[in-house]
Amino acid sequence: MIYFTATPIGNLEDITYRAVKIMKEVDYIICENTRKTKILLNRYGINKPTKSYNDYNKKSRTEWILEKLKGGLNIFFVSSAGSPLISDPGFYLVKSLIKNDIPFTSLPGPSAVINSLILSGLPPDKFIFEGYLPRGKGKRYKIFQELKGEKRTIIIFESPKRIKRLLSEFEQIMPNREVTVVKEMTKIHEEVLRGKPEEVKKNLPPLKGEFVVLIGGCNWSGIR
Repeated sequence: MIYFTATPIGNLEDITYRAVKIMKEVDYIICENTRKTKILLNRYGINKPTKSYNDYNKKSRTEWILEKLKGGLNIFFVSSAGSPLISDPGFYLVKSLIKNDIPFTSLPGPSAVINSLILSGLPPDKFIFEGYLPRGKGKRYKIFQELKGEKRTIIIFESPKRIKRLLSEFEQIMPNREVTVVKEMTKIHEEVLRGKPEEVKKNLPPLKGEFVVLIGGCNWSGIR
């Protein structure tokens, strides 16, 4: 069996008992970044061999994983934080498992998407997740034009290097929409900013860590 498992997005205590138990039982732990995952493993006294899995080695590593699974071994698969496959590696492996009729399962846990939605104060009943937007100006413009008429809450991941650019784009294209920026979720310096794009941009906290940006739908006026 291979277990695709969510890991903490900040606070290392946000891991399920089941995940820790199975990590101690499997033969290998496959992770996006072995160095980051070692921090989690050391926290819970887990000493298992780790292998990296990313967009550069996914083909060769997938073949290796399939071989081990067919040989009867058990594998634990995680990304650096949060749920695997969600803006993280793993989808290629899942498709290969299905193609080869190899069983797999998913252990639920922390999710930056859901956690930020709860903190946002924006309608949670219907939402769309855009992940990281492309960097090219033309591709971004096309996406923004599509999102202008979106009625659902929109969730976007962004890096500290480009968060101001993203908010400036919203300020130009959707200046009256309600925006929430969430930073460093579950950590000591967790911050949530809410308001119009212009005011949120002015009040941005220090540009460190990962950001999640949420935008209310075009028919959401907000409760101010």
